[in-house]
Amino acid sequence: MKGKFILSCESTVDLPYEYITSRDIPVLFYTYTIDGKEYYDDMERDPSAREFFFDQIKQGKLPATSQINEFRYEDFFEELLKDGDVLHIALGTGMTPSAKNACEAAKKLKEKYPERKLIIIDSLCSCTGYGLLVDTAADLRDEGMEIEELEKWLIDNRGKVHHQFFTTDLTQFKRSGRVSGPVALVGSMLGICPIMHLNSEGKIISYGKARGKKAAIMSTVDEIMKHIRNGADYDGQLLISTANCPETAEACRQELLKRGLSNAKIKMTKIGMVISAHCGPETVAIFFFGDERTL
Repeated sequence: MKGKFILSCESTVDLPYEYITSRDIPVLFYTYTIDGKEYYDDMERDPSAREFFFDQIKQGKLPATSQINEFRYEDFFEELLKDGDVLHIALGTGMTPSAKNACEAAKKLKEKYPERKLIIIDSLCSCTGYGLLVDTAADLRDEGMEIEELEKWLIDNRGKVHHQFFTTDLTQFKRSGRVSGPVALVGSMLGICPIMHLNSEGKIISYGKARGKKAAIMSTVDEIMKHIRNGADYDGQLLISTANCPETAEACRQELLKRGLSNAKIKMTKIGMVISAHCGPETVAIFFFGDERTL
């Protein structure tokens, strides 16, 4: 165990499992269901699992996801509490009510383990934006930050993790209810891509639109440059995640470099299966620290 407490998270951080475990961060896995069969969110452990998942979507199947229930949280936390205090960062409540179940589990366990601290943080983030927050928290833990200090830092800074994203295929957003049928139909007919972000409550907001992939990239990068910390001098992590369209993600990276973000620590990552079940294969998302997110 690194530091004086245990830092834990959920599989929807959408960073490789090998990396997360190398940082000594225990993971609670989400699941998804296809044709009545349950699968664990893979976190890049098995390349064939990802290929199978997107093949199923191509065939018109809709993977179903569900929140993590109170009992799974209770089992997960109890094992961790045997070894020390726990600070758990949960997938944002703008995406799922799971964090509320985590809090209920924590209440029960605090009665059973009164000598232990069990802190639940609603990340207000999703996908690799959630991963960026967790990864940064691990840095601060390793630097010696105490659990209460890190709790405060997370609450003060979670709203500064920006999530900018777009998709060139609205099919999965329509199926999962993220956009209405008429909007998806018109968008598909006219080649219109919604430009989206997460607001201060961690909810998806479609705030603009662009016709075609190139225009969507330009609009997204324009918005990034408005909000990224220190503008072109940003030297923090900037994560570009794709569900299943690496060429589009690379085009975003090239455009960001053209705008002068050569000092940014740019990493290419993959959107996991649980998040991809809602956003679809043609989604690209970019995550970074910036100003405070608004409504």
